[in-house]
Amino acid sequence: MSNTEVAPPEVVGTPGPTSEVEVLTPRAVPLGGPRAMTVRRTLPQRRRSLIGAWCFVDHYGPDDTAATGGMDVPPHPHTGLATVSWLFTGEVEHRDSHGVHALVRPGELNLMTAGHGIAHSEVSTPGTTVLHGVQLWVALPEEARDGPRDFAHHAPEPVALDGGTARVFLGTLAGSSSPVATATPLLGAELLLAPGARVELAVDATFEHGLLVDRGRVRFRGRPLAPGELGYARPGPSTLEITAGEEPARLVLLGGPPFGEQIVMWWNFVARSHDEIVAFRAAWEAGERFGGVDGYVGRDGRTGAAARLPAPALPHATIRPRGNPE
Repeated sequence: MSNTEVAPPEVVGTPGPTSEVEVLTPRAVPLGGPRAMTVRRTLPQRRRSLIGAWCFVDHYGPDDTAATGGMDVPPHPHTGLATVSWLFTGEVEHRDSHGVHALVRPGELNLMTAGHGIAHSEVSTPGTTVLHGVQLWVALPEEARDGPRDFAHHAPEPVALDGGTARVFLGTLAGSSSPVATATPLLGAELLLAPGARVELAVDATFEHGLLVDRGRVRFRGRPLAPGELGYARPGPSTLEITAGEEPARLVLLGGPPFGEQIVMWWNFVARSHDEIVAFRAAWEAGERFGGVDGYVGRDGRTGAAARLPAPALPHATIRPRGNPE
């Protein structure tokens, strides 16, 4: 998914507060178009830019596509990151300049690695009436961020929890491991909990974790979380305790060791300096570096070069990394 804001904020990877569980609240961001589908963004924000290597969390739906037009994101670029698509309901057609044409379906992971540069489009399929899911980005470390394009797919089987189930799409949890390789250690899982269920999950103590609430209310290490909120837990404990409220809960659990590198993120680029951002934007506008996306046709009939998403104007100020990585 693209960040379609016309004036995207400049984001520098910096430390956040040090409370036991920090609650991050979302902000609404329209995806563009005359009937703009709105997403709820909890990462990045001023209080926290990263959870492990996870640097972007968009949560959307349930979206009535008859009212909003659904998802129609024209070809747009990415560098220095990997995108993780995970749906609860609906279906999205993916095309990219690596030559991949794939469908994103509920309970199935699609991971696209941008590396040196990739372009892709995302369109909800005509049969989709309700669209609901998350779009996540992962920052690539220095040794991988200029690497080749790649794409991986995985449909994890559900594993039983005490009072619920988990689908582990990245990393390892509850005895289930994803076969999808990542540039840094990561955890990504969808959790479904029955009303009143209490689960205690064994996790890597070196990881920091984020728990996104899709539906229901839960307590995360004793801290209440409402739908749409993202709870952040620092490294240290080797277990995570989650308790569901009176309704069934659906959650997305993310984790990874503190990233250890500063990043500069603007629009659809993850970089290390303002000058890199300038160069990435110029390359996209010149039709260089990222390649073309074959087969995309927008809802307005546009295709080819005319359908590419234009880059927003650069900020007037220089984006300067500040602070120390956690």
